[in-house]
Amino acid sequence: MFTGLSAFPLTPITGERVDERAFAGLIERLADAGVDSITALGSTGSYAYLSREERAAVARLAVRGAGAVPVMAGIGALRTRHVLEAAEDAQNAGVAAVLLAPLSYQALTEEDVVGLYETVTANLSVPLVVYDNPGTTHFTFTDELYARIAGLPRVASIKIPGVPAKRDEAAARIARLRASLPAGVTVGVSGDALASTGLNAGCQAWYSVIGGTLPQVALEITRAAERGEPGAATEASQRLQPLWDLFARHGSLRVISAIAELLGLVGRPNLPLPIRGLGDAARSEVAGVVDRLRLR
Repeated sequence: MFTGLSAFPLTPITGERVDERAFAGLIERLADAGVDSITALGSTGSYAYLSREERAAVARLAVRGAGAVPVMAGIGALRTRHVLEAAEDAQNAGVAAVLLAPLSYQALTEEDVVGLYETVTANLSVPLVVYDNPGTTHFTFTDELYARIAGLPRVASIKIPGVPAKRDEAAARIARLRASLPAGVTVGVSGDALASTGLNAGCQAWYSVIGGTLPQVALEITRAAERGEPGAATEASQRLQPLWDLFARHGSLRVISAIAELLGLVGRPNLPLPIRGLGDAARSEVAGVVDRLRLR
């Protein structure tokens, strides 16, 4: 479950309500594609904008629609009590694991973050993925902090925010990190543009934005790396450079939202206010890339 492709779907919001039908369709699409796991309520799934009741409902829908594919659910929240509530609801929904990022309004110290993970892991009955996403949390993990938290019970994987662009530097980075972690804890890469580099460098999982909407495209990269074909994985990723350029200019969430709209998978709008989708000019740009790359 903590290796291969973990697909992060959108949680489509229409008229200030979760579009449960569209979400269920996204989950079915991922299960049919054969992804290795589905992570509902990640950052792509806008978990921080949803109420407790909405998050619980989304977790139930994901588990129901995923069939044999294991489901992980994000449980991050500003207050530890609310994290524990989200964890309880996710476990009651039947998730196979949870994903936790250290959210904050006041800046967190390392001891704050260690305390959060200590409390949560002590109250879990399923494994936990450490979700390092400094672009949204504004908290930066050190390797020493990874190691402290990875030693806690039920910690199964560390999702790192990216790797160096050069393969040899990426391999050295992953080797150093893996050496500091317990043997059973996997390292997963995010930052889709560098996913092939990370997988080729020794990351065991890809926690993927595009995987949640374009699973076949992401699986092509993942399976090539798993077969020990780094050139094929790199080539498949390089073909998507126009998409990576869009991510860099507009942000992965807004771009993948537009792609899901263009493919008819979700309605418009589908992001929680105050987040707005792309304007007409940017949407036209995305549509051109979808057509040129034949994304489906």
